[in-house]
Amino acid sequence: MSAFLSRLKASIDRSGSPLCVGLDPDPAKIPAKFGRGAEGATKFLEEIIIALWPKVAAFKPNTAFFEAYGSGGWLALERLRITCPSDVIWLIDAKRGDIEHTNDAYARAIFESLGADAVTVQPYLGMAALEPFWRHADKGVFVLCATSNASASLIQELPVGERKLYQEIAHQVKAANLNGNMGLVVGTTKPEALDHILGFAPELPLLLPGSGAQGGSTDVMQKVKVSGGIALLNVSRSVLYASSGDDCIKAAVKEVEKLKAALDKTDSV
Repeated sequence: MSAFLSRLKASIDRSGSPLCVGLDPDPAKIPAKFGRGAEGATKFLEEIIIALWPKVAAFKPNTAFFEAYGSGGWLALERLRITCPSDVIWLIDAKRGDIEHTNDAYARAIFESLGADAVTVQPYLGMAALEPFWRHADKGVFVLCATSNASASLIQELPVGERKLYQEIAHQVKAANLNGNMGLVVGTTKPEALDHILGFAPELPLLLPGSGAQGGSTDVMQKVKVSGGIALLNVSRSVLYASSGDDCIKAAVKEVEKLKAALDKTDSV
């Protein structure tokens, strides 16, 4: 087992759940008591992290929401990394991907400047172009494969020979996984894609978005368990904005506990 997979499994075991909480600071939804701008977002998310980290395996800050704040948003990412305990996976959702030379700079920014344990990337420029990410053998690299949004199927299910495009991506990631630190992003809204991937590459760690506001089912974790795989189940808005009032942090904790209970119930079936 690779160093990253060992850390991922240890974090899931520590928290007792595969939950990954997305950190998407939306100025229109952050409770007013935290204030405005990047500073308000930072205060809100600091409290979220402190309250939830014992109960979750990972946090997944989405860089787009931080970049929208300008330079203060990048500073917020750096501050929040300090808040997050080292035994919790810090997964930067950046969806980066370019030629090798540019990806080298992206990897340094994400793994060194932001201290990420893992990152999301897109495969459009090919597996060799992603080498600057996966050469960091102790870091996780989750490649977009079958994403949770409905319109993705118009591209990701295009035929490529005898396979669909998302299937070809999964096969190429499996072949390129020389350091054992590459994984796939597969939406919980795409059960057929998940079945295919678990059938031929259960060793690839998965990031499973779409179970909260997008309506995907948490039942997919039973499929992962049966296959012997390992996965992070991502939830974002349904946890972060469970309440807009002064009880927002307590509401977020309650939502996570409800999700954990549902997962435990599924796990025991």
